[in-house]
Amino acid sequence: MKISILCILTLATCTIAAQNSQEQRIIGGDVAFAGQIPYIAAIYKRTNEGTFFCGGALMNDQWILTSGHCVYEAVLFTIYLGTTNIQKLDSTGIQLATDTYILHPDFNPDTLENDIGLIKLRIPITFTDYIKPVDNLPSYELLPNTGGLMSMGWGQTSDETAGLEEELNFVYLIPISNEECRLTYGNQIKDSMVCVGGNFNEGFCQGDNGSPLVRYTNGPRTTHMGIASFISANGCDTPEPSGYTRTYHYVDWIRNVTDIL
Repeated sequence: MKISILCILTLATCTIAAQNSQEQRIIGGDVAFAGQIPYIAAIYKRTNEGTFFCGGALMNDQWILTSGHCVYEAVLFTIYLGTTNIQKLDSTGIQLATDTYILHPDFNPDTLENDIGLIKLRIPITFTDYIKPVDNLPSYELLPNTGGLMSMGWGQTSDETAGLEEELNFVYLIPISNEECRLTYGNQIKDSMVCVGGNFNEGFCQGDNGSPLVRYTNGPRTTHMGIASFISANGCDTPEPSGYTRTYHYVDWIRNVTDIL
C-alpha cells in the first residue's frame, strides 16, 4: 500500500516533489468571470507568526465558512468579497476586517480532523449581483455518489509556479470513496473527510485551502459540500487526491453557531 503524508496547508512546510508537467491546476482550472462565483471570499489571516492566505464561502450576511487551520491562532482577518481579482480589487468588490471567529472545538492541527471554522463579520453586509451566499447546506449525505462538484481559489497553478494567482480559477472535480482515498493516505482519512480527483491531476494547491467545494443543481443553486483541507506532501502536480472537510458532517454545528437555516 502506498501511503502519502497529508500536506497541512499554511501550517506546515511540506516537502514538495516538483513534477515536469504542462498541466495548469487551481490546478487544471479556468478563470472565473465577474459574478460567476458570488459567494467566494478571499481571506488574509494575520497571526503572531505572519500573514497567510485562504479562501472561504459566504454563508449569510455575516458568516464565512472556511477551514479550521485558516482561523487557528488568528488575530485579524482582511476579507475581500465580490471580486475575482485579489491584486486589484474589482469595482464590484468590498474589503472588510474582523477579528471574530469560531474554531471547531475538536480541531486537531496535526491530523486536520474537524478542520472547520467560521469567521463573523463585524456588521451584516448587503447582497449584490456579485456578493451572494451559498444557497444551501447539504440536507443528506451526497458524497461520493454525486457529480457536478466545483472547486475554486487563487492558489498556485503548479508546484513550480509559486505565489497566488491574480484571478480566481475554478475546476470541476470527482469525489472518490474514503476507502479508495485510504489507499493513498491510509488511516489518516477519517469519515469526516472526503477526497476528490480529476481526469488530469485537477485539484487545489497551496493558497486554495479553506475554499469551498460546491454542487450546482436546479438553476443553478449551490450546495456547500466540502472545505479544502489538505494535499499530498508530494505536491499538487501528482495524481494523488486532494482532501476536503465533509460539510454534511458539521451541518448541526454550523447551524448552532450561526443560525443559518
